[in-house]
Amino acid sequence: MRASSSTVHPVRDRRHTLYFLEYAARQRPVFLDTDVDMGAVHAHRAAAERRYSTVTYVLHAAGRTLHRHPEANAALAPRRLRAPRTVRFPSVTAKLALDAKSLSGERVVLSALIPDLETASLDTIQDQIDRYRSPDVAALPEFRGVRALVRLPVWLGRAAFAHAVRGARRRAAVLGTVSVSSLGHRPVDGFHSTGGTAVTFTCGRTTPRPVVREDGSIEAAPVMRLGLAFDHRVLDGAAAADVLGELTYTLEHGSWEAPSDAPPHLAPVTTLRSPSPSPARAPHRPAG
Repeated sequence: MRASSSTVHPVRDRRHTLYFLEYAARQRPVFLDTDVDMGAVHAHRAAAERRYSTVTYVLHAAGRTLHRHPEANAALAPRRLRAPRTVRFPSVTAKLALDAKSLSGERVVLSALIPDLETASLDTIQDQIDRYRSPDVAALPEFRGVRALVRLPVWLGRAAFAHAVRGARRRAAVLGTVSVSSLGHRPVDGFHSTGGTAVTFTCGRTTPRPVVREDGSIEAAPVMRLGLAFDHRVLDGAAAADVLGELTYTLEHGSWEAPSDAPPHLAPVTTLRSPSPSPARAPHRPAG
C-alpha cells in the first residue's frame, strides 16, 4: 500500500516562538521541582467572593518571593571584552504564557506581562488574567509587536527580535523578570520549560493525593507539582532551592489578604521542609 504524500506547512504565526527559542538556547537551565499542598489555597478560593485561578495565587506568591530574593529577579548582561555581570531589577514583572488563537486561526503561545507583582493584589492579578483569557486575545494592543514580527521576512524578524532583547534592562520589558507557565488545566502532573528569564515556574494539575502529615497521619490533600527552572549563569542551585522552598511555604502558609505585606519571618528553608532534609521539598511527602 502506497503511503500518502507528505505536506509542507510554512511556519508563520509561530515565528515569534522560534525566534524566542533561538535566544533562550543560550541559557544554561537546571531544573528543580517539589510537591505543594494546595489546601490553604483551596480553602481561600472556596471562601472568596470571586473566583481566583490557581495561577493567580502562584503569581501573587512568586512576586513576593522574588522581591525578597533580588539575586533571582535578575538577568545576565554578558560583555565580550569585560567580565560579565548581572542586572537586578527593582520590580517583579511576570511573563505569563497563554495558549491562544492567532489572527489567522493557528494555535500559538502568546506571552503576557504582569508588572509590579511584588505589590499586586489577587484582584489586580486576576483582572489581568481575565482580560488575557478573552477569545480575541491575539488582537489586544499588547501583542501588536508579535503581529508585526510574524509578518516580517524571517531574516528581518530574527534581527528585530534580537534587537528587542539585546540589553538586559530592555529585556525586562519584553520577557519580564520571571516566567510562569501552567498546564494545570490538562492531565499533566508536572513539566519543565525555560521562559528566557533567570527563573521560570511551571505548574502542573492539582489532584488529590495521599500525604503524610508531621504527626504521622495520612490523609488526602490537593497536591500540585511545582517546577522551577533557573539559569545557572545567573544563580546557583542552593539559591534557586531557597526560592523554590520559600514559594512553596508561601503557597501553603501565606496570607492573601494584605497584598504588600511579607509573610512572617521565615526560618532557614531547611527547617521548613520537615520531615525531608531537602530544601526544595514541601512540608509533607506523598504516601504513594
